[in-house]
Amino acid sequence: MPSLATLLIYLMAGTALGLLTLRTGIPAAPLAGALLGAGLVSMSGRLDIAEWPSGTRTAIEIAIGTVIGTGLTKSSLGELQSLWKPALLITLTLVLTGIVIGLWSSRLLGIDPVVSLLGAAPGGISGMSLVGAEFGVGAAVATLHAVRLITVLLVLPLLVKLLAPLGLIDS
Repeated sequence: MPSLATLLIYLMAGTALGLLTLRTGIPAAPLAGALLGAGLVSMSGRLDIAEWPSGTRTAIEIAIGTVIGTGLTKSSLGELQSLWKPALLITLTLVLTGIVIGLWSSRLLGIDPVVSLLGAAPGGISGMSLVGAEFGVGAAVATLHAVRLITVLLVLPLLVKLLAPLGLIDS
């Protein structure tokens, strides 16, 4: 099958499942759905791997950065004055934990250290997958982050709903 047709099938599968997951109410559901849709097509083995036109990844990286950047406002900057200490503590703890878990997973489970380090890194699925792609392990990193993201999106809202009535957290 010509590469443009293959690419269109991947895009349709990702779009279809991404739109379908909008109905779930799960945060970032379209991203997870699109990943799952395209991933299922890819894992079926019936199509070649999609060949993206030159510059596509750069355009996507710019788009993701722009989407994230538009969420930063003057009030975000103001909040940083009171949140810089927890932000620093959380960031350092997550990065160090990710390094330890990544290296430990690599040795214990025998997986590629680059995959395990990037897979255990505290980052979003899109950003970390793009970083993984730079090292030639984007699909493996995306898989690890997809499992993490889906688990977190399903478990944490449920945990908040269970803990709030007990007075353990304010909701």
